[in-house]
Amino acid sequence: MTGPPWTMGNGGRIAALLGLLAAGVLTGAAGWLVVDLWFPGGLVLALLALFGLFLGGRIALGTGIGVGAATGGWFLAYVILGVPRPEGDFLLGSSGIGMYAYLLGGVVLAVICATMSFPADRPLSAAGNAK
Repeated sequence: MTGPPWTMGNGGRIAALLGLLAAGVLTGAAGWLVVDLWFPGGLVLALLALFGLFLGGRIALGTGIGVGAATGGWFLAYVILGVPRPEGDFLLGSSGIGMYAYLLGGVVLAVICATMSFPADRPLSAAGNAK
C-alpha cells in the first residue's frame, strides 16, 4: 500500500508524526548550535531550517497536526538544552538576544505554517470550474 501517510490509516499517520517529532528535536538542537556559533547568519539559517521542517510537516500530513508534531520536537530540544545542569551551568549557553529571537521566530513560523491553507484544502464548486 503506497501513498501519503494520511491515506495509510492510523499506523502511517503515527509513524509520520513520530518522524516529525524526531526531526523537530534534531532541527532544534542544530539550530541552537548554529545560532550561538554565527549570530546573524546562524539565526537566519536556523529559522529557514525550521520553516522547511514546519512546511514539510504541513504538506506531508495535509493538516496542522504535522506542524504541531515538528513544533513539539523543536520546543522539547529547546527546553532540554536550556535547563541548567546539577553543576549549575547550562548544557548550551545562550548568547543573549539571539536565542530569544530564535524562540520567537520559531513560534511565529509554526503559527504561520499551521494556519496556512493550500488550494487542495478548499472545497471545489462546480460553478467555479465552468467556463
